[in-house]
Amino acid sequence: MEEQLIFAWAMIFCIAIAPVYGEYYSKTVTPSSKVEKVTNLHFFLHDTLSGEHPSAVLVAHANLTRKDHSPVPFGSLFAIDDRLRVGPEPTSKIIGNAQGLYLSSSQDASKFTIVLYADFAFTTGKFKGSSFSIFSRNPVTEAKREVAIVGGRGRFRMARGFAHIKTSYFNATTGDAILDYKVTLYHY
Repeated sequence: MEEQLIFAWAMIFCIAIAPVYGEYYSKTVTPSSKVEKVTNLHFFLHDTLSGEHPSAVLVAHANLTRKDHSPVPFGSLFAIDDRLRVGPEPTSKIIGNAQGLYLSSSQDASKFTIVLYADFAFTTGKFKGSSFSIFSRNPVTEAKREVAIVGGRGRFRMARGFAHIKTSYFNATTGDAILDYKVTLYHY
C-alpha cells in the first residue's frame, strides 16, 4: 500500500512539473534586424503550346460532355517550362525560366482564368540562382492583372510581393502567348 502511495505522489509530481519543461518549445525567436529590400524586375514570359517544342503541355483534362474548342478548356492542367526573356521578341536574350503548373479554372470562356503556380528562376545576371514563386489566380482576359508572390530562394529568400501582368501577344487558335511581367519583390 505504501508503494502505491509513493507511486501516486511520484505521478502527481511528474504531472505538476511537466508544464515547466513545456515552455522550451514555445519560445519565440526574434528575427535578425536585417533591412528589408525592394527589387523591381521587368521581363517577358514566352508561353508556347504549339509547335515541335512547346513550353507548356497538357498533363490532365476534365472529362466534359460539352465541346470546348478553346486551346485551354476548363479543367485543363498544364505543366510549364516557359522562357523568361528581356524582350517580347522570340530572339531576345533568355534570362531564366518559369516552371510549374497552371489550371484552367473558369467555365465561362469569356472570363478565361487560370490558377498559376510557378517558380520563376533566373539563370544569368546578378540574380542567377535565385527565384520567386507565384501562386495566384490569373484572370487572363483582363488587360492588366495582378498576381501574388508567395516566396523565393537565393537573393529572394522569404520574398513576398506582386506582379503586374499585361498580355503582349496572344494567339487564340494555338494558345501561344507572350506576357509582360512587372514584378515588385519585398525580401531580406
